[in-house]
Amino acid sequence: MGTTEILLVILAVAVVIFGFWFIQWSQFRNEEKKRQWELKRDSQKTISPIRLRAYERLALLLERTKPEHMIMELRKNDPQALSTWSIGQVQQYLLQTIRAEFDHNQSQQVYVSEEVWDLLINARDQMASFIISIAGQLPKNANAQVYATTLLSAYASNGLTPTDKAMDALKNEAKSLM
Repeated sequence: MGTTEILLVILAVAVVIFGFWFIQWSQFRNEEKKRQWELKRDSQKTISPIRLRAYERLALLLERTKPEHMIMELRKNDPQALSTWSIGQVQQYLLQTIRAEFDHNQSQQVYVSEEVWDLLINARDQMASFIISIAGQLPKNANAQVYATTLLSAYASNGLTPTDKAMDALKNEAKSLM
């Protein structure tokens, strides 16, 4: 056997070994992709319901921090509040309600996009500013009932509010999960 024949045998063996290695590597890679896909699918089965509950909780947060809901809750908790409380007390109640709702749902931010969370924070901040600004626009002798009525009518005439924008973004993102 000459040198050329030996080189051809070595080359043939190398090609066979490389072919065997390549097939094994491809199968391993495909199996790994399949495992990753199954893991992701199983994870989605667990994560999707949790994320949907987070979207529900954040939607509820937005609804609970609307002036009409907060005033209704105030009346439910203390039917005499608007006739006995000062504007400052009502304003403080509204701001504390907003703060408490957001503090209670702070952890939900891990389930929504940064853009949606930023819209929620903006809605919170704009609502607090709105509550404060309406109180500042009233005459000194106005009472809590006038404040509540003015707040509700001003909010109703605001058109598309930051809360509405946040709710729309939240709904759209939640729909993308389905």
